[in-house]
Amino acid sequence: MAKKGVGTGRESRLPAFRMTRIDEEIRSGSFPNANTLANMLEVSSRTIQRDIEYMRDFYHAPLEFDSARNGYFYSEPNFFIKTVTLTEGELFFVALFDQLLEQYRGTPIESNLRTVFKKIIASLPEEITVDSSFLENYTTFIPERSSAIDSDTFNAIFSALKNRTVLTYDYRPLQKTTYMSRRLNPYHAVCQKGNWYVIGWCHDKQDIRIFNFSRMKNAVNTAEHFAIPGDFRATDYFDPEIGVWLSTRNPCTVELLVSKEIGTFALEHAWKQNQTVTQNDDGSVTVRFETSQLPEVKRWVLGQGRTVTVISPPQLIDDIRQEAEAVAKKYT
Repeated sequence: MAKKGVGTGRESRLPAFRMTRIDEEIRSGSFPNANTLANMLEVSSRTIQRDIEYMRDFYHAPLEFDSARNGYFYSEPNFFIKTVTLTEGELFFVALFDQLLEQYRGTPIESNLRTVFKKIIASLPEEITVDSSFLENYTTFIPERSSAIDSDTFNAIFSALKNRTVLTYDYRPLQKTTYMSRRLNPYHAVCQKGNWYVIGWCHDKQDIRIFNFSRMKNAVNTAEHFAIPGDFRATDYFDPEIGVWLSTRNPCTVELLVSKEIGTFALEHAWKQNQTVTQNDDGSVTVRFETSQLPEVKRWVLGQGRTVTVISPPQLIDDIRQEAEAVAKKYT
């Protein structure tokens, strides 16, 4: 069956078994040419020439022709074609992967992920096809939609992370309508529900801060290098299971009482690995876990309305009360 969504048809790709044999012959140092390869694989020399061009274009194979030896060789001695072998069950998830990429639509990494996916498909044997059309007919994916991120900014941030160089950019804080110039030593990147953040030492605030990729522009990766402090741990500044609010580094115990209306959801839901979930006699559910991300918990509790009550900590109870009063004023 024809492939859906991968942009690579059977007629346009080199069969894996033939590519593997050509690669092996070239790496053996025997300097095969189109005629010797054609005889070995029982195809025409024109087919071999197309295969050679395919390997150059798609796999960036450093293929050169030695006129003196009348054959091909790799100009990079350590190069080889990497192939992928998948079980039948794994092939289903390859088809699923194409659909899961929907959650990255419009982000700078979408095109790179699709390129990787195409290479995986092209490396499969010719007789194996990946058909994702049935997924389109019988499944629907509703991804978390993230804010738009400028591709140049995205690349500049990761270049600075890799090379440990100071990053300059313009940033618009959540409470502002204008941009401010910033200099940052980027230490770590975080992706939460499709939104990207970078954590690092802010030169302007002289402190470790977290910045949202989507609120950054005009990012420049400078030539100024820095060293990450030896005692820095990214998870000291956010909770990998809850969120990235840089509110406090000290975790506290959160206790929630979930009404029986959504008791089943509370029993099934995973907040934290260290959570405890207890069903009460009246059908309500008590949930306890530790986190430093009270703003994220507050947002979730408010979203549940009257079905969730905060038992502790007192700080969270006060925050919920003040927010509820402020909301009520808007409707009175």
